[in-house]
Amino acid sequence: MSTALVFNNYGGPGTQELIERPTPLPGPGEVVIEVKAAGVNPADWKIREGQLGRHWKLPAPLGLEASGVVIAVGDGVDDFVVGDAVLGVPAEGYGGIAEHTVLCAENTVLKPEEISFTDAAAIPVAGATAYDVTHQIELEAGQSLLILGAGGGVGLMAAQIGKVHQFTVLGVADASKKEMVESTGASFIESGDGVVERVLRIAPEGVDLIVDLVGGQPLRDIASVAKDPKNVVSTADPATAEELGGAGVVRTAEALGKITEVIKYGLVSPHVRARFTLADALEAIATAETGHAAGKVIVEP
Repeated sequence: MSTALVFNNYGGPGTQELIERPTPLPGPGEVVIEVKAAGVNPADWKIREGQLGRHWKLPAPLGLEASGVVIAVGDGVDDFVVGDAVLGVPAEGYGGIAEHTVLCAENTVLKPEEISFTDAAAIPVAGATAYDVTHQIELEAGQSLLILGAGGGVGLMAAQIGKVHQFTVLGVADASKKEMVESTGASFIESGDGVVERVLRIAPEGVDLIVDLVGGQPLRDIASVAKDPKNVVSTADPATAEELGGAGVVRTAEALGKITEVIKYGLVSPHVRARFTLADALEAIATAETGHAAGKVIVEP
């Protein structure tokens, strides 16, 4: 048997529970892993609340990214063998916050020895998203990148990617995250009332690219500082970004491998700041769900 975190109905945290289930078996194109670590993302509770326009069969699993050791390989999988350390995205019907899970082989890569299982669990969703959202609009060295929501797992990695490319990075976040945002080399800008004025003090002519990780009214408020409305890219609220003249992030197949290599060489850190056991997985979700967690939240069975 194997423990997994699920939600039984769409709604709030009270719908979540840890359950026992048979250890899963791989289908074609899949691998089963013993989970060593799993990342927590905003999409976890948005899925639970039914916000993303898609409904899973209940009880539905939680956890969109995981790292671990392969214990079984499905038909048609040639790139992995039992015993491989890997990181990847769970197959449909499975979640990463579990003792064992099933990964899609095409959305899985080998874990470099230089990367811990803990850091590796932050790469498949948060790391790959940070890579895609910072590469969708091509900037040149010296141009400006503003990140709305710079204090979370995606934002901190996006800021570091910006510095690798020698962009001028401005990170908008809650005041409690100032030190962490500045640790990436970004200029910190406090979110909230007056944020546009604070941005324009640093970038009076506006910014070349806005990466939005928050959405809603904060995105509407900050969008005016973009020199070109087309250069507003959102992971959190594509509809609003498009309404404002920008776009939602476009996910690419190569992002997972590329960001894994970047992290392998120490150019970007996932900034894991909170680690929980599987027994405390509900607390892990709650910590991330507040929106005040700085860095990445990880569950380690």
